[in-house]
Amino acid sequence: MFEATLDFLKDIWAFMKERKKYWLLPLIITLVLLGALIVLSQGSAIAPFIYTLF
Repeated sequence: MFEATLDFLKDIWAFMKERKKYWLLPLIITLVLLGALIVLSQGSAIAPFIYTLF
C-alpha cells in the first residue's frame, strides 16, 4: 500500500514538472491537510472545535 502511494506521488510530481503546473502543489497540500483533519477528528474530543473553522 505504501508503495502504491509513493508511486502516485511520483506520478503527480512528474505531471507537474513536465507541464510546469507548480501552482497545483499548494492546492494539493491544502486538500490533503483538510482531508487528514477530517479523518483524524472523527469521534475525537477536538471535533467540536473543527466546526468553528468553517
